[in-house]
Amino acid sequence: MAGGDDLKLLGTWPSPFAIRVKFALAIKGLSYEYAEEDLASKSELLLSSNPVHKKIPVLIHNGMPVCESNVILEYVDEAFAGPSILSADPYERAIARFWAVYVDEKLLASWATMLFRGKTEEEKSDGKKALFAALETLEEALAKCSDGKGFFGGASVGLVDLALGSQLSWLKAAEVMSGEKFIGGDKTPLLAAWMARFSELDAVKAALPDVDKVVEFAKMRQARMAAAAASNN
Repeated sequence: MAGGDDLKLLGTWPSPFAIRVKFALAIKGLSYEYAEEDLASKSELLLSSNPVHKKIPVLIHNGMPVCESNVILEYVDEAFAGPSILSADPYERAIARFWAVYVDEKLLASWATMLFRGKTEEEKSDGKKALFAALETLEEALAKCSDGKGFFGGASVGLVDLALGSQLSWLKAAEVMSGEKFIGGDKTPLLAAWMARFSELDAVKAALPDVDKVVEFAKMRQARMAAAAASNN
């Protein structure tokens, strides 16, 4: 175990990347100070702690900053005692890292395109199609990775669970805003059961933001983006 245990997390409440770090810290039973960042006026601490990307989340441990959410998860797993986030088996760790990257590059990118990045209705529709495709792929991954147990990590929560679970409020917000159901039914029954199981964990209940609050935040962001686009025309 790393000594000192002086931990501070820089994040924003809607960020899936900050949320997954909160999950990991809670799973390890660690106390920490949380600082909410204003990304429109970034703090000197954030800029000095992550001078390369200037992004959240940043976990500061005994004055030493660790950046990038999945890197932070692995750091927390290695530096502190408690339930393991990654398997001791090298191959299983590699598989978990692969799917954690997939979750961000495919799943997150698809709903972000649907809600924010798509400039035309066609682009937004493509984002929705990509979202369904990514979820179906993750359904297959869950069947293989879980080995019939409850989580991507098997009997306990692992890296992929944290990466995917950190996006649940956003996925539910996307359902509310689109009027469509993305998880469940005939195509993703395993994911639906996983989501219900994961959402009942104490660490998850404490960190996931309220869906209505995320919907309100998303609508405000859409309005700001629309106003900015109109002013540029």
